[in-house]
Amino acid sequence: MGRPSRPAALHPENAWIHTSRGGPGGLAASGYGGAAFAEGAVLCVACSSFRGGAYEDIVVVTVPDRRSERLALACVSELTADVRVRGRTASWCCSHDDRTGRLLAWTAGFRLTREYVHHFTGRARVTARARDSTAVPT
Repeated sequence: MGRPSRPAALHPENAWIHTSRGGPGGLAASGYGGAAFAEGAVLCVACSSFRGGAYEDIVVVTVPDRRSERLALACVSELTADVRVRGRTASWCCSHDDRTGRLLAWTAGFRLTREYVHHFTGRARVTARARDSTAVPT
């Protein structure tokens, strides 16, 4: 994980991760995130998406063709250490059906404290995967 001398842009489909921080430059200057780079390209970004009085909720995105390289784990682990130094507790929220996110959280040291329910507007969709999802160890 590192901080380049100049912020590099993410692919537009991944720009959600830095939008609330004023873009890549805003996120880089905030001190609440970090990234993995190769040859000037951003491969993975992790940042605190929400900061409360005691907690910082962590989010991460990795470019699709580099997801098997454990870059997300490295970025999340480094950011979690930064959160501890700031005197806060890192938190992780993801859907019950987000197996990849749940496994990443577990591997990075997060432990499940409770499940949450998603509410949507419009017509509800229930998929076979949602009904039969495999539980992540707690």
